[in-house]
Amino acid sequence: MKMIRIGLVFLLIAAQPIFAQQFFPEDTDRYVIDHAELLSPEQESYLRDILEELYEKRDIEFAVLTISRMSDYGHTGAIEPFATALFNEWGIGDAERNDGVLLLVSRFDRELRIEVGAGYGNALNGPMQRVINRQIVPYFRLDDYPKGIEEGVKEVIYQITDRYPGEFDSPWLTRTFNTSKRSLATLGWWLLAPFVLAAPYGVRVFRRWRRNRPRICRIDGQMMRRCLEETEDDKLSAGQLVEERLESVDYDVWYCDQCNHVKVEAYRAWLSRYGACRECGFRTLEGDTRTLRRATYSSTGLQETDYNCHHCQAHYTVQRTIPKKTKSSSSGSSRSSSSRGGGRSSGGGASGSW
Repeated sequence: MKMIRIGLVFLLIAAQPIFAQQFFPEDTDRYVIDHAELLSPEQESYLRDILEELYEKRDIEFAVLTISRMSDYGHTGAIEPFATALFNEWGIGDAERNDGVLLLVSRFDRELRIEVGAGYGNALNGPMQRVINRQIVPYFRLDDYPKGIEEGVKEVIYQITDRYPGEFDSPWLTRTFNTSKRSLATLGWWLLAPFVLAAPYGVRVFRRWRRNRPRICRIDGQMMRRCLEETEDDKLSAGQLVEERLESVDYDVWYCDQCNHVKVEAYRAWLSRYGACRECGFRTLEGDTRTLRRATYSSTGLQETDYNCHHCQAHYTVQRTIPKKTKSSSSGSSRSSSSRGGGRSSGGGASGSW
């Protein structure tokens, strides 16, 4: 009987890992939770600023989480199921768009995962893998975790918004200049200088060729001719004429003398301040934005934009809630996961190790 009891004890001990309960890190901050203590307060604050900007400008929730090891939370095995379950437990991102992002770093497991919301499907799997391989892992292998996380976060933001932090409202020329500087910093001026200097000229040449190349009529296969500026107005609609007057869109009109077929081609201006009107669809909409109430740590803010269309004369106002400011967990603030958007992930993203 004694031997049976001893055998049962050993059996229970052996079976204990099977019944181990998995749980998740406490969700104490919308943007950055550094349980592995990889970041200084200054680095953590900088990351929080750019992630907060992403949320305010594009309404996309991006969380960065560092942990010591996954086994601290009862998980053994691959990082992918842990990251997906964590993402869904916290509910990162908007519940309808499912557009959240999670960067998870498990320090002593030497593994990381970029988990993305189900709304992206598999479209970001390749780009996220390149971010890990090119922007994050090289720094992690040098034990420069802050730099790897920072560069990775910036590149993820670019991949999902086509903008780097601080450039959401910047004009095209500013973004192009900043992109050139980043490229030069990576590859060296001696390698990229000829291409950077020649790029504006090359773009102009390409655009001129694209606009002036011969057009063939799709009706009878005959060569078409482009109307002169002073004779094309009768082929354009009222809205298109307003776009040309505002210089938000430039139009070319091609005409077939054989069958009278008309082809109108549009070329959007790069630096125009006019957007597309939700009523008529033409790029004749001008907006004036003001902050009615600034966000604080205890209450949301309110932003209001008055839109006026120069074509259809539509006038409407759109209000947008500015989320509350959040404090770091080190300052004693805490926030329950219920205040997140309730987004879900279906396992999309990419993983890496170093």
